[in-house]
Amino acid sequence: MNAQDPLAVPTLCAAFQKTAAAGGDQVALRTVGGAQEITWRQYADRVRRIATGLSSLGVRRGDAVGLMLVNRPEFNLCDTAALHLGATPFSIYNTSSPEQITYLFGNAGCRVVITEQAFVDRIRAAGADLDQLVVVDAEAGTGDTLTLADLEERSDDSFDFDAAWQAVGSDDVATLIYTSGTTGPPKGVELTHANLLAQLRMTTERLPIGPDDRCVSFLPSAHIADRWGTHYGAMTLGLQITTVPDPKAVIGALGDVKPTVWGAVPRVWEKLKAGLEVAGVKDPASMSAEERAGVLQFIGLDQVRWSVSGAAPIPADVLEYFGALGLPICELWGMSELSCCATINPIDDIRIGTVGTPLTGVELRLADDGELLVKAPTIMKGYRKEPQKTADTIDADGWLHTGDIATIDDDGYVTIVDRKKELIINSAGKNMSPANIEQALKSSSPLIGQAVTIGDGRPYNVALLVLDPDAAAAYAKEHDLPDPSAAALAKDEGVVAAVAAGVEAANQRLSRVEQIKSWTLLPVDWEPGGDELTPTMKLKRRPIAEKYAAEIDGLYAGQPG
Repeated sequence: MNAQDPLAVPTLCAAFQKTAAAGGDQVALRTVGGAQEITWRQYADRVRRIATGLSSLGVRRGDAVGLMLVNRPEFNLCDTAALHLGATPFSIYNTSSPEQITYLFGNAGCRVVITEQAFVDRIRAAGADLDQLVVVDAEAGTGDTLTLADLEERSDDSFDFDAAWQAVGSDDVATLIYTSGTTGPPKGVELTHANLLAQLRMTTERLPIGPDDRCVSFLPSAHIADRWGTHYGAMTLGLQITTVPDPKAVIGALGDVKPTVWGAVPRVWEKLKAGLEVAGVKDPASMSAEERAGVLQFIGLDQVRWSVSGAAPIPADVLEYFGALGLPICELWGMSELSCCATINPIDDIRIGTVGTPLTGVELRLADDGELLVKAPTIMKGYRKEPQKTADTIDADGWLHTGDIATIDDDGYVTIVDRKKELIINSAGKNMSPANIEQALKSSSPLIGQAVTIGDGRPYNVALLVLDPDAAAAYAKEHDLPDPSAAALAKDEGVVAAVAAGVEAANQRLSRVEQIKSWTLLPVDWEPGGDELTPTMKLKRRPIAEKYAAEIDGLYAGQPG
């Protein structure tokens, strides 16, 4: 292995030890405003102590350790410590219900869970069979809980920290990523140290990072994007992490952090664009270079070297807006089953509407029905305790069947059409992508926060629409409306007219068969982790269709508009 290459190591543990030694007294982890700062030296010392404490609780190589935490430095400390035991630390979404918690902890087989006070009652209500709860923000332990300080003070005379992390193997499972479960119980994606190091080697070739970089951790650590983009990147290459516990506060935190690398899901980019437009930045292309630089400085993104968007399609107009502002966005594509990214738009050759070209080491091909197949060193070890589902996903020749319909152009740029299982086939046999239709609807009006297209087996397409909470609140304030709730605004004539104009504008961009013939504005908010959205903001199409069956039937009862 190349001793000069920080990624030429067998495990994340080995990479962390090199990174921490090089980082010394530089700040590794911090909170917004610097109220909490942890240097690399302190990080490494606390990892040693937490690992010792976990060992004293009986955690061994191959054991799972559950984490239910907001984005805070204690996540990084505890996750890294568990890795040094050869254990498998994994996160669950903080929106998980007691029933979901029971399933996840049962599937993982964890006996120790690290959490915070806000989630203790829910974990207890789950009734999972656990040996120990560690509560990182508790001031004192109770009969069945330890504080983090308690854990760090525990000793284990039989435990040899250095021998433990050096015994960890590249094929050991480093984490479990539970899929969003849009169509059933979530599956536990097993990712090894080798998978994750391969991912970092592949992505940093296109999106370089190093110890002088700063990033923001705000996406859930149960999602592979945050682990890849912040946690594992920091462990191996030394970038500094600032944690933001409330993702709604991330835009306000950018001025404090001044990130040099920045990634977000489309919804965050859309909200940032909407906020700038409200502030008067409507056409960045018409601004001078000095004015554009001033806007980027104002929002705290003036020092960004590269930025990305992923996890869902991003509207072209959002990409064009930030490109004109001087902040080009590299749209990417990947899956938990691929350790995160498989294709990324090159920084110097972004092609809007595509998710870029395959990373080095990634092979792509299209099945006869257009499904994208991938072969790469980042392919998961398998689904936890699901050998049949693993075999259904990874074929005998090693190709991962992604479930995404795609096209690949002559230059190797990939365009994702939609999920194979979500394509609409209307009663005339026409195939359509609901995601493309929904993207057109959402980009046509800032008031449209969520859109669901229905039309499978039907004569035409209809849509359920939900207001964007921020845009709706701004509309209510601008028009002096006394009640800014979704229930009130969904009935407001002005709001309905503005949404109708948006639908009409979207229809102008769609083919005749794709157009929305009838729609309704639901008087509700949809929250991540609720009935309609997964924690990562993906639509739960089947539950939506069942919950709003009456509204959908009503849209088909009359004559299409």
